[in-house]
Amino acid sequence: MADHSDIEWTEATWNPVTGCTKMSLGCRHCYAERMAYRLQAMGNSSYLNGFQVTTHPRMLDRPMQWKTPRMIFVNSMSDLFHEEVPESFIRDVFTVMGTIDRHRYQALTKRSDRLLELSPRLRWTPNIWMGVTVENASQLHRLDHLRRTGAALKFVSIEPLLGSLGTLDLRDIDWVIVGGESGPGARPMEERWVLEIRDQCLTHRVPFFFKQWGGVRKKKAGRLLQGVTWDEMPRSDRKGAGSFHAIDAHSRPSWRPSVIERV
Repeated sequence: MADHSDIEWTEATWNPVTGCTKMSLGCRHCYAERMAYRLQAMGNSSYLNGFQVTTHPRMLDRPMQWKTPRMIFVNSMSDLFHEEVPESFIRDVFTVMGTIDRHRYQALTKRSDRLLELSPRLRWTPNIWMGVTVENASQLHRLDHLRRTGAALKFVSIEPLLGSLGTLDLRDIDWVIVGGESGPGARPMEERWVLEIRDQCLTHRVPFFFKQWGGVRKKKAGRLLQGVTWDEMPRSDRKGAGSFHAIDAHSRPSWRPSVIERV
């Protein structure tokens, strides 16, 4: 957890849950697992259990301590919808997000089936952005699950992109992030796979964010796609004092691929 993040599409991270288990091909070289064991070795109190799924009730009030509105990635070191996270704790996290509404929250899961199951019992507020990870064509069903939730803003993180996704159904999807795998053992990503997705986003007027090429030396590989930095994000406007209102990204009057639209 940090009040500043190097992840290109967010500003801070908040981890009321840590730890996870692998469930699909995208998990093979999990960065969070490597980081968790490193933090455990350093004696970090949140990682005494290593990468075992662990809830941290003491972390629930952290967004309240951040007075400046910011974009917060929820559980960068876990999956909020992991089967070992009690439903009551997930509801507690949603209560915090809905109550401390000066922030925008980005939650991301691979467990879209549990997300869909719990969705009717969760408190969805406009400042909660809900996303699913899709790493290859066999996981496209996660988009169908996401579409059926109560989230006001729905996004997909296609990272690591491990193959062509073919034709995408982008109905009711407000944002697409694409990135290659990085770190030890990183699997390569082909440019044509990325262009297939970008072109569909342009056709359907869905904001497209290209995060990285990845690889063992991801900084050297950079994040330019055909010479362009794609930093598109859904527009959000502040609505009232201390809250955010998500605006339908399809209403954007123009597309500026190198500009992040932030409020």
